[in-house]
Amino acid sequence: MDASAQDLRVLIANEREDRLAIVAPLVASLGHEVIARAISSNEVGEVTQRLQPDVALVGVGGDARHALDLIDAIVKEAACPVIAILHGADDGFVREAAKLGVFAYIVDDEPSTWQNMIEIVLRRFAEYHSLEGAFGRRAVIERAKGILMERHSIREDAAFSLIRLEARKSNRRVVEVAEGVLDGHPLLPPT
Repeated sequence: MDASAQDLRVLIANEREDRLAIVAPLVASLGHEVIARAISSNEVGEVTQRLQPDVALVGVGGDARHALDLIDAIVKEAACPVIAILHGADDGFVREAAKLGVFAYIVDDEPSTWQNMIEIVLRRFAEYHSLEGAFGRRAVIERAKGILMERHSIREDAAFSLIRLEARKSNRRVVEVAEGVLDGHPLLPPT
C-alpha cells in the first residue's frame, strides 16, 4: 500500500439524503471518488457487491437500527472495510456496529480526521485479509497432513515432511502440494 490512501472508490450510505449531500463533497475533497450513495439497506448490499468499493462510510442519522442494517448489508456483501460516521459518542451503537464488522468510527466532520481514519482502516483491513489467507493456508496444510497420516499410518511430522519434500521436488509451494493432497494427489496410496 502507498504511504497514503488516495483515489479511493467510496460508497457512502445514510438514511438521510441531506447527510449524503454533505458527506459526498467531504469525500471528494480528500481526493476520493464517491461511486454510490445509498439510503436503503435493501439496496446497499447489491450496490456494494456490484461496485466493490475500496471503503464504505455509513452515517448514523436518527435511526441507529437503520445504520446497523446498512453496515450489516455492506459487510455481508463486500470485501471492503466499513467506517461509521457518528454525530457524537454512542457506546451502545459502537458495540453493536463492532459485532457486525465495522472497522472504525468517526465522530466529527473534519476531513483530515476522515483521511487519517481511512488510512488506518485500510491498513488494518489489509492485515486482516493477510491473516485470513494465512489461516486458510494453514487449514489446508493441516487437513492434508491428516489425510497423509491416516493413509500412510505415519506421524504428523512425517506427514509434513512428505508434503515439504514433494514441494521441493516439484518446485511448488507447500500449500499447493497440500491442495493437491486434498484433490487426490499421487502421494496418497490407494484406500
